[in-house]
Amino acid sequence: MTPVFGIDFGTSNSALSVNLDNKVSLLNVDPENPLSNSLKSILYFIKEEGHTRSFVGYEGVLQYMENEAEGRYMQSVKTFLPDTGFQKTSIYGRSYTLEDLISLILKTMKERGQDIIGREVNHLVLGRPVIFSRDKERERTATDRLVRAARLAGFKEVRLQMEPVAAALAYESGLPDNEEQLVLVGDFGAGSSDFTVLRARKRMAAGEDRSRDILSVGGLYIGGDNFDSQIMRHRVASLYGKDVKAKSMFSDNLTGLSPLVLRDLMQWHHIPRLRRPGTMEQIKELKVCAKFRDKALLENLENLINANYGYLLYRAIETAKCRLSGHEEAQVRFRDYGMVIDEALSRSEFNEMIAEQVAEIRQCVEQTLDGAGLGPDKIDAVFLTGGSSYIPLVRSIFETRFGVPKIRSSDAFTSVAYGLGLQASLGFS
Repeated sequence: MTPVFGIDFGTSNSALSVNLDNKVSLLNVDPENPLSNSLKSILYFIKEEGHTRSFVGYEGVLQYMENEAEGRYMQSVKTFLPDTGFQKTSIYGRSYTLEDLISLILKTMKERGQDIIGREVNHLVLGRPVIFSRDKERERTATDRLVRAARLAGFKEVRLQMEPVAAALAYESGLPDNEEQLVLVGDFGAGSSDFTVLRARKRMAAGEDRSRDILSVGGLYIGGDNFDSQIMRHRVASLYGKDVKAKSMFSDNLTGLSPLVLRDLMQWHHIPRLRRPGTMEQIKELKVCAKFRDKALLENLENLINANYGYLLYRAIETAKCRLSGHEEAQVRFRDYGMVIDEALSRSEFNEMIAEQVAEIRQCVEQTLDGAGLGPDKIDAVFLTGGSSYIPLVRSIFETRFGVPKIRSSDAFTSVAYGLGLQASLGFS
């Protein structure tokens, strides 16, 4: 059988599997990464001695910190796939399309995977969310971009598979022979949450059409990044001038940071956008008019932007969020230019922050069930994967609706990649 790679290209982390002679293995393509079998979906560019060097994965994180946040650091590029306004970006004088950027990540995974198995691989099963956008044009744009990026990375044959369907394939591979279950799969990524109801069965044959087994799919653009953003909004952003109000130089009206600035501040991968001259001038003008204490807060914001420390700040936020999955309280700790953040956050406070997003997830789960024409009593098992599936409030959706005994979990970062490798037995025969 022709070797096939399965790639779960994620917003924050990506994973690679190989189907070699109908045996699926996960490959460690980011050996520096503390997360086993997972590659950070990160690009880092730095100019050295007149030449631009690029780094992918955890190596990019290390180089970024070693160079004291100089250079161009990029993460969450997947979220821009449906953004028709994103055409190109310039990095040290060279123009890159979104497909170019994504292809650098996919090409690195391809090359590292080939080195591990000692064979060239030109066939790929690539994961994708259930929906990129409810707008048809944006949905088509995202899908086309993803496939073009894979081809730019050197893959000659590319098949797409929905990520929760791939997770379901991973789940059913552990079922006894000929056992059939109705399963709800929840796949929680950094940028989206996807759901599938399907008939799981360990009876795969090459070329078998599984479309009739998929009873319903659903998804929405809420994931781990959104929960991080809520912590930023409610607990941290005030330290960066979110609530500052000052009289303008030309009137007695109070003014503050514009909604556009605040929007970008709440998404760490958008913080570099704040470097635009007009935005920096607006912050400077507000600082001139602000009270002494507020000036310091706006200076914190300027430092955050100029030093490109958005990633490091949000990593501290994410660390606190993850701790709350197993503890009742956590600290958001971060140091920046003499500024020290040490904010206590309780699980109950966090639950309040994310309640609206969790309600939307609950509604999407119900819609997915309705689409399958099934009640919760008809579901034999609920298979959850992805980091946010461990958040107690998110998990409670499924424990309350289906009962704790039906809940199954797997590795948060590799289930989809493993299922994509299994899909190779069906998609490339």
